[in-house]
Amino acid sequence: MSAKLAELEDDGAFSELEKVNKASVAARLTEIKDDNEVNDEAAVFNEWLEFSAEEADTRKRLKDAETDLDSRAYGHYPKLSQVDIKALVVGDKWLAALDAAIHGEMDRVSQQLTRRVKELAERYEFALPQVQTRFAELESNVSHHLARMGFTWR
Repeated sequence: MSAKLAELEDDGAFSELEKVNKASVAARLTEIKDDNEVNDEAAVFNEWLEFSAEEADTRKRLKDAETDLDSRAYGHYPKLSQVDIKALVVGDKWLAALDAAIHGEMDRVSQQLTRRVKELAERYEFALPQVQTRFAELESNVSHHLARMGFTWR
């Protein structure tokens, strides 16, 4: 996209159009053809039409190339031997699908194991004597606060 096209697009050159297509751009060009104040806008629309024509031509060439490729492939099928067919079907498709499924399952199991190891690491982060010491400290604090409030615990 040219700098002028980008600049005018930011300013809303296409904002007056409900839908940007060849017909709406051509209609807008017809509206502004005699207005010298919007030469930049007309230039942008003309550039858009050129890009649109290029795109249509490229799409047509792609479609023709795909059609040609398909016809060549279909023409080659009768020439394949049983060994070639087995290699294509079993080797290229079935084994590839099986390989992908196995790798997917291995990834899933690996992630599940990793998640479980993290859970266990968090659960057993502190040794039992540390947990008992911390528990005793907190229990003492709670008992002290309850006693100050007039409650007895135990």
